[in-house]
Amino acid sequence: MSFALPQDRVDRRGGLAPWALFSALIAAAGLPIYIHAPKAYADDYGVSLAALGAVLFGLRLLDVVQDPVLGWLAERTRALRGAMVAGAVAVLALSMLGLFAVAPPMAPILWFALTLTGLFSAFSFLTIAFYAEGVAKAAALGEAGHLRLAGWRETGALLGVSLAAVAPVALGAVIGAPFAGFALGFAALAVLAVLAMRGEWTGGGTAPGGGWRPVLADPLARRLLAIALVNAAPVAVTSTLFLFFVESRLAAPGWEGPLLLLFFLSAAAAAPLWGRLAEVHGPKRVLILAMCLAILAFGFALTLGPGDWIAFAAICLASGAAMGADLTLLPAIFARRMAQIAPQAAEGFGLWSFVSKFTLAFAAVALLPALQAAGFRAGTDNPEAALWLLTLLYAGLPCALKVLAIALLARTEIEEMT
Repeated sequence: MSFALPQDRVDRRGGLAPWALFSALIAAAGLPIYIHAPKAYADDYGVSLAALGAVLFGLRLLDVVQDPVLGWLAERTRALRGAMVAGAVAVLALSMLGLFAVAPPMAPILWFALTLTGLFSAFSFLTIAFYAEGVAKAAALGEAGHLRLAGWRETGALLGVSLAAVAPVALGAVIGAPFAGFALGFAALAVLAVLAMRGEWTGGGTAPGGGWRPVLADPLARRLLAIALVNAAPVAVTSTLFLFFVESRLAAPGWEGPLLLLFFLSAAAAAPLWGRLAEVHGPKRVLILAMCLAILAFGFALTLGPGDWIAFAAICLASGAAMGADLTLLPAIFARRMAQIAPQAAEGFGLWSFVSKFTLAFAAVALLPALQAAGFRAGTDNPEAALWLLTLLYAGLPCALKVLAIALLARTEIEEMT
């Protein structure tokens, strides 16, 4: 079984390319928003980092209730999944346009909260429905279906993240309106993705699912959710602080886009390799190897200072490759487990979506106010104490969190799931 994408293994019932495209759409609305939106509103409208962090955390508290409920909704409306998905994509695109392409018609922090509520709600529903539908799709692909689908899906997601991460920077150099151009391009991508996937929404059957009970009652599923929570935290930390680290600690404004692109393209390129290694050595050993690579990379980031952007590029290359394993293997393992214990339960993916995103909110509410309290201000000269705290949070904290994730993973038996 392999995550590689050779042409002779493409599903003959229309191909898996639409799944990669739709995955790219969802991913472009996820992690990049945490990278771009806070800095955009801080720079353009003067919104404080503490206020932005509080809003992001509040929205994720909403997800405590919302994600499981959206999982229930996706499960109960499977017969209408195509229409529900189209509606959610429309909300996603309009919210993105409102966030970045429309001048706030009210207080910027309120507009930030309102548009992100629509964006995050649509993102959550689409993620849950998309992964739940993937269980039925993978079953139709044969024995290696979950791994094959994961290869296309997660590679598409990484390419979508890569494009979304660098697009505002590139557009800023060309048209001078980076975020408005990004939002318009995102809306066009949304139309293409909906059209490409229009024949794929089967609903995965008609029997009602078992809700959250079979997921939470299963020890392995609970352990996988815990690993996902802890292992996502380092990515949340580095995503929240990336732009600030490059601009202020490395003193390399203008290099944010190329470095982000290098990071995410490295993850996309490494994903098939991690899949092949998992086939031979088992997913647990491969994930632990990738986590150790991430720790090694970010350990070196602790030593960086102004002008060290070349060394940081090497760190982006290594840490991006490590993230390719996280984003490819863990979702495939969880989907495989869902197929075994709750094949019709979209609620399981609601729980997965929640734990994957909660870390982003926690990072925002914990890190941004801490930086502000230390005297850090975006786009200005900062005291050395504030810059050192930025370095510790950006590079040191992820290392500690990865150690905890390794400890959890080492105590989890998952080899039999390859």
